[in-house]
Amino acid sequence: MTITSPFDNTDESDSATTTTTTAAFTPLENTEETLDLTWENVDAVLEEMRPYLIQDGGNVAISEIDGPIVRLELQGACGTCPSSTQTMKMGLERKLMERIPEIQEVIQAMPDSPDLNNEQINIVLDTVRPFLQVAGGTIDVESIKGEGGVQPTVTLRMEGSAASLNSVKLEIAQRLQRHFMIAGLRVEWAK
Repeated sequence: MTITSPFDNTDESDSATTTTTTAAFTPLENTEETLDLTWENVDAVLEEMRPYLIQDGGNVAISEIDGPIVRLELQGACGTCPSSTQTMKMGLERKLMERIPEIQEVIQAMPDSPDLNNEQINIVLDTVRPFLQVAGGTIDVESIKGEGGVQPTVTLRMEGSAASLNSVKLEIAQRLQRHFMIAGLRVEWAK
């Protein structure tokens, strides 16, 4: 079976540059039929999309099904790709929700990331505190909401002259996002 990636930007008439891959899998018999929300059905729908991910050096695995929320782990090149959110939402989530209407949301699960808690946040903040102290500033965790949820939020309180610098806030937010690798992690600032 020859499969052409939907992410391929080449002109179909230019057969010399069209990317194809050969895959050995058995597609679902009736692609119009809606399915129940089971591990097997989610995996069967994902199996239809895997060749596209594999072609780009990645893959996908079911991490967890928690009620109507499906957590998927993008693996290989897909896990670190800047377009992973688009792949997750516009590709995998869309197709899964079409075939399995019980699914309310598909979330990207990140492997081997630390738990979102005060101790881990302070590990990251400790890397910037010396710089803030030189400028006469401080930073502390104000609150953590939605741990383990769809969009966890960390609220920080920064005081001193650096508190008004958006570049400092952006750097801290990026460090937290890199440390936790949680899709949808929000960093807010207490006033």
